[in-house]
Amino acid sequence: MLNFLYKTAEEMKAGGSFVSYKGHSIFFNQIGKGKDLLLLHGYPFNSFDWNYILPEFSKEYRITYLDFLGMGFSSKPQEHVYSFAEYVDIVQTILFQLKIPSVHIFAHDLGVSVVQEMIVKEDTLGFKIESIAFMNGGLFTDVYRPRFIQRLLSQTPNFFGKWMSSKISRKSIESSLFSVFGPETQPEQSLLDEYWKILNEGDGKAIAYRIGRLVFEKVKYQKRWIEALHKTKIPFCYICGPFDPNSGIHMAERFRKEYSKASVYYLSEKIGHWPQVEAPNEVIQTYKLFLNEILRKEG
Repeated sequence: MLNFLYKTAEEMKAGGSFVSYKGHSIFFNQIGKGKDLLLLHGYPFNSFDWNYILPEFSKEYRITYLDFLGMGFSSKPQEHVYSFAEYVDIVQTILFQLKIPSVHIFAHDLGVSVVQEMIVKEDTLGFKIESIAFMNGGLFTDVYRPRFIQRLLSQTPNFFGKWMSSKISRKSIESSLFSVFGPETQPEQSLLDEYWKILNEGDGKAIAYRIGRLVFEKVKYQKRWIEALHKTKIPFCYICGPFDPNSGIHMAERFRKEYSKASVYYLSEKIGHWPQVEAPNEVIQTYKLFLNEILRKEG
């Protein structure tokens, strides 16, 4: 039986707060005590992805998590052009409001790309990044394999994309999830129920195609993102759910080749795209191992 902090996504929403950002509401929360740790979620859900690691993490860290614009409990403007630069700006807004001068970052999936853009702007962020843990994210577009539904939606014109997004069925979402979770760690029905509610929050399903189009920004900024990570002195690592067909072992190997001095941690071989859901205890221990390695090198 997995441990979790919130029984439902609605309970998580009730326990959080909202900050105004350019006329939009951004959901966030802060829990626990200790070193500041920022958790950045992926596509297409929200911070509920971190629910299974929050109980343990909040014992040792002061956790800040947020929902990106267009996802989860944050506003979902219909005609908005979403961008990674704006997501970085949103992170800056929240950390400034919370008066956090320095932070460790743990990013998954889409959140990985947000951090890549962050590194480019490292000198002007307004806060110091102590360390970065990337997990199952598309750092390199040359080996990234987006989900079929993501490819389809991202390549459609506005009128068709909106229509298609609104017609996405629960069955198609579940099928997509089953294909990227590990064979022995498939999502339980209760989690699927919550994910469906999260996706439909604020008619979010209707703009899924707009978020999906961020894949084009990944291609556009690939070179500068790779170069920025080569230049930074921030310690970083890649935590890999190997069974993930999108950003699994092939992404980890590409990462190891590009950044030979950075640590790569392979989780159990049948863990898929959502390690923090599939193997939370293993993720917790692996993340602690990463931080301990940093301390050892600094010492």
